[in-house]
Amino acid sequence: MPIPVAHRNVHHYVPEAKLDAMQDFEHSPLFSERERAALAYAEVMTRASGKADETLMAKLKRHFDEDAIIELTALIAFQNLSSKFNATLGVPPQGFCRRETRV
Repeated sequence: MPIPVAHRNVHHYVPEAKLDAMQDFEHSPLFSERERAALAYAEVMTRASGKADETLMAKLKRHFDEDAIIELTALIAFQNLSSKFNATLGVPPQGFCRRETRV
């Protein structure tokens, strides 16, 4: 099955090795401190409590100004909303999260 066009394009911007390392972004040398802070924030927001502690907010503020944090929060919230909306209504995945296994 071919990868959808939008998903193929992510490979032009994100190296394959980095996509493979997403599960361990906190320890992978492939991610910058800025990326780690944003990904940790996304993880916290995605959990049921969704409350970022002072340590995480301090990390975010080292890399993002207030407007950028608000924009990042909105984007993460939208992705969470979209995921729950689609799952609840049984909207099938579009293939953006699935990648072909390369041999």
